[in-house]
Amino acid sequence: MDMDLISDRRALHRIPELDRNLPETLDYLRSALEPLPCKVFSPAESALCAFFDFGRDHSLAFRADMDALPVSEATGLPFASCHPGKMHACGHDGHMAIALELARRLARREVLPHNMLLVFQPAEETTGGAQAICHSGVFDQYRTKAIFGLHLWPDLPAGVLASIPGGMMCRSSEVTLTVTGRSAHVARAGLGRDALEAAARWYLEALSLERQLPPEEPRLLKFGRLQAGTVRNALAGSARLEGTLRAFRDPVFDRLRGELEALALDVAAGSGCRLDLSFSDGYPAVWNPPELLERVEGIWPLARLDKPVLITEDFSWYQRYLPGLFFFLGCGPAPALHSPDFQFDEGVLARGADLFTRIGEELV
Repeated sequence: MDMDLISDRRALHRIPELDRNLPETLDYLRSALEPLPCKVFSPAESALCAFFDFGRDHSLAFRADMDALPVSEATGLPFASCHPGKMHACGHDGHMAIALELARRLARREVLPHNMLLVFQPAEETTGGAQAICHSGVFDQYRTKAIFGLHLWPDLPAGVLASIPGGMMCRSSEVTLTVTGRSAHVARAGLGRDALEAAARWYLEALSLERQLPPEEPRLLKFGRLQAGTVRNALAGSARLEGTLRAFRDPVFDRLRGELEALALDVAAGSGCRLDLSFSDGYPAVWNPPELLERVEGIWPLARLDKPVLITEDFSWYQRYLPGLFFFLGCGPAPALHSPDFQFDEGVLARGADLFTRIGEELV
């Protein structure tokens, strides 16, 4: 077991920070990278890059996300979070440790077929820090041919590295329906406009629309929160419904969105209420180029996932900008990601560093 890698993971696990507010994390990474023969710089707010120049005319990039979650840790580990209410419950401490191990290995190399760019990214869990890095121009500046990333994955056996061509993780958008009606006592309901009933009608018909799509098109439309009214014996004057829309292919996503917007107009016309429907920008789908995946499989025996997963990852923004390939690194059996007791076998981290090293050495 590589003790530097493990030490990095544990040190970073102790200092979880959120979104783009990452001063301790960035200080730790800089202190580890600056003694190495690389250029360390920040291409965007709270982002950090390390560039290893091997005299080539192009680069390969490798991404690690840095931010933690607003979760109170319950692992009981001796290196548990020192920041109350914050925890690396999604494995980003492990991702950073893998990238630092890759940096140490690169520092010992004199010749590689590619320059190497390590990208430490903020805000994966919140607003999508990948976008700002893409817009910074850093990939054009260093003539980056492809980018690679991975995520620890409890649903795979420990040490298994897996991917899938095409859609791997879904496009997502937060869906919010706001209904404005008119409150009235139930005994005089004709004087009101029932916002709760309008929201319920839209909700049930929306789910029916989703179910009418072909079964071979993976997608998800679910709602987890409904707020309406103030008392039991008066029509609700307003209602708010919150959920998520997810799909892998843009045409499926766009079709559902259009149908939901048309449904809002229909329900408004029939109920007399005003229905305002909004969709957040969300993240695109993680979509792996099959040809790039085949090239990597030629140098590393990857497992193939049985099917894509209906969760999101902002690594997808890099794939909109340049060829990118994403992997799952099995750490199971382990508690679920984002849970307060998430922990994993640290021995799997070396497998991630080995994969990235082989890609840097052998990808053609």
